[in-house]
Amino acid sequence: MHLHEYQAKMILKQYGIPVPDFAVISSLDQVDTALEQLGLSKAVLKIQVHAGGRGKAGGVVIADSPKSVREAAKRLLGMRIVNNQTGKEGVVAHELLISPLIEIKKEYYLGAAIDRQRGQAVIIASPEGGMDIEEIAAKSPEKIKIILISRQGTLRNYQLLELVKFMGWKGPLAQSGKEMIISLAKAFVESDAMLIEINPLIETPAGELLALDAKLTVDDNALFRQPQLAKCYDPTQIPKNEAEAREHDLAYVALDGNIGCMVNGAGLAMATMDIIQHYGGSPANFLDVGGSASQEKVAEGFKIILSDPKVQAILVNIFGGIMNCVTLAAGLVSACSESNVHVPLIVRMEGTHVEKGKKILEDSGLDIILADTLADAAEKAVQASKRRR
Repeated sequence: MHLHEYQAKMILKQYGIPVPDFAVISSLDQVDTALEQLGLSKAVLKIQVHAGGRGKAGGVVIADSPKSVREAAKRLLGMRIVNNQTGKEGVVAHELLISPLIEIKKEYYLGAAIDRQRGQAVIIASPEGGMDIEEIAAKSPEKIKIILISRQGTLRNYQLLELVKFMGWKGPLAQSGKEMIISLAKAFVESDAMLIEINPLIETPAGELLALDAKLTVDDNALFRQPQLAKCYDPTQIPKNEAEAREHDLAYVALDGNIGCMVNGAGLAMATMDIIQHYGGSPANFLDVGGSASQEKVAEGFKIILSDPKVQAILVNIFGGIMNCVTLAAGLVSACSESNVHVPLIVRMEGTHVEKGKKILEDSGLDIILADTLADAAEKAVQASKRRR
């Protein structure tokens, strides 16, 4: 789960990492109050969206007077940003961060992430900040230092000395840099984070280090033990279907194809999408209703798929284990009776009570195409979707 910049800064601040003062507004009538609260006559305004490239899109503005701040806020609130991170729909800024202008002596990069190859958390540091770490890695890999973090979120003293020397910090700056790195590692592990990024981390003319920008991504699977972070969830920053799926505890990801998929089990869902591609089709979504899904959850998943205007056929592929085929069939019948099913529905199921499940579908009077194998189901779904083009 992604957090907004201001939310990430609040977490960093809790761990003693210095960030500039800021205020967050969601309406124009809050602008003057924010300026008064911060004691500012000029400010930086940043749209709060779950996407990078805000500056390039015009979502970061420097305003040199209260009037300019108000004009910028009017332009930025409600701004939609569309890039390769957001998808075609883009995301809308419902909040703005307002902060003072900070004089910058030097920019750095400091972050923490999971290294998939090592299977361990790492600190990533670079004396070159203000640009994507991927760009630094491609152009100047020697300017990146990676240090392992222990499972307890600690670093050894020699690692800190190595990082400080690599960043070029000396004297008081070296000491504050060590403290910041220690705090970052602790915050990363204790927050169940997948990524914390401070870019740029800046040095001011007074010799202070400040997190000028911050990004924090938390592991969704750990939110049950992170109640404070779970409250940072913003449903406006993800597609409507994905937000609805999340409300019903469904694993759903929208894709660009035209064959809707409903499957129980992530591995089976991936196999289903692969075989659709194999037979010349294109999946419209990934939807895993889970191995122990209820009849209600199946019905909600079906409704979400039907709400996608791109869907021209639906393939339901279920293995009845914990969730038996009777539950699946009852859920499908319930969903179809409540929704206007305007596309072909292909169902393949195996496992517990499969014959009883098929009987429920056959007796329902619904226009359902039954398939005996996954290959048969995929082929029928692809053919049905092509007929509707």
